[in-house]
Amino acid sequence: MQYVSYWHDTAPRFTGAVDGPIEGHYDVAVVGGGFTGLGAARQLAMAGAKVIVLEAETVGFGASGRNGGHLNNGLAHSYLSAKQELGKERAIALYKALDSSIDTLEAIIAEEGLDCNFRRAGKLKLASKPQHFEGLARNFEAVHAEVDADTALLSPQDLAREIGSPFHGAMLSKKSAMMHMGRYVVGLAEAAKRRGAVIVEKATVTDVSKSGGRHVLKTAKGSVTADNVLMASGAYTTPNFGYFRRRIMAVGSFIIATRPLSEQEVASTMPGNRTCVNSMNIGNYWRLSPDNRLIFGGRARFSATSDQRSDARSGAILRDSLTRIFPQLSHVEIDYCWGGLVDITKDRYPRAGFHDGLWYAMGYSGHGAQLATHLGMTVADAILGRPDRNPVKGLDWPAVPGHFGKPWFLPLVGLYYKMLDKVQ
Repeated sequence: MQYVSYWHDTAPRFTGAVDGPIEGHYDVAVVGGGFTGLGAARQLAMAGAKVIVLEAETVGFGASGRNGGHLNNGLAHSYLSAKQELGKERAIALYKALDSSIDTLEAIIAEEGLDCNFRRAGKLKLASKPQHFEGLARNFEAVHAEVDADTALLSPQDLAREIGSPFHGAMLSKKSAMMHMGRYVVGLAEAAKRRGAVIVEKATVTDVSKSGGRHVLKTAKGSVTADNVLMASGAYTTPNFGYFRRRIMAVGSFIIATRPLSEQEVASTMPGNRTCVNSMNIGNYWRLSPDNRLIFGGRARFSATSDQRSDARSGAILRDSLTRIFPQLSHVEIDYCWGGLVDITKDRYPRAGFHDGLWYAMGYSGHGAQLATHLGMTVADAILGRPDRNPVKGLDWPAVPGHFGKPWFLPLVGLYYKMLDKVQ
């Protein structure tokens, strides 16, 4: 077993980064070289802006290269909950932004000729308990009538041709997709560079200040000035950006990948070859990789760390969950085990906008793979003075009470959701 992201291990390395030292003035400095930052940088460079991307590690190091590989449309919440919490107009706008985000990815992949196994697969939200299907059915009725006709409600009998595990029905979102995350993020970086963006790796931003109306960004590779700064660092935002750190919780998300499955094993587990997520509060998600591995993830442990020891403990939990759902794979070896941090807001809605001189887009709460490129481009358009299409503009973003960086309360949250899963 390798304790490394499958996406990182099976993608080419980005070789277009500038070594440094760095200096000079830019129209926009982007902090973070993942989907958000690179999508914004490409958009800005295409408009003629002089842009630099400052990445603390390597391109796609963070959540962009450590996720489950799903591009799911729809909301992290139920649509009915979003209507109640946000109002119908904003709930619809946010839902449609997630739809548009997958269209955006598909367009970029075609325009730039990216080889990243993009495919419209459809997503199954699977009911783990009979009472969960009742909730899925109510949500489906509202979604199908008001915002997304490309959906269907599947009975347990319908699922027999989709998945080799018993569930109590599902909601199918047909627009959802999947791709190879590592190949996409490297391809996006190469596209941004071709368009004129400067990308610097191993350049943690240690300080941002103002001088003469310009932002001064200090890194280990030198300092640059910029008219605008876009924070696109998500869960990997450093402590010196306290406003954002108090409003996002960095939560560990853990994933395993099996060895490549045989045709018979695929037929017995995932004949529908879609992205899947179950309905538990502490749930799991899975899909097949381009080489037919089952990539299986979840919030195995409520932790704010991801290292080999933590990942190994979480991997063992995930292996048990995988075997419970697919006992026919109990003999199958696990080739990859990895973890990473996800930036979650208190209400699990993303945030993007402008605060105290800094632009930002983050807080994707587990739905960043599909939304981040699109929202980065949306903020880039706002920086360029184009019409503002931000679906969360003006959405209040209070700090998490008692949270000043490391979320000490996560184990308590985990216990709470485990209790809910037992009684609901």
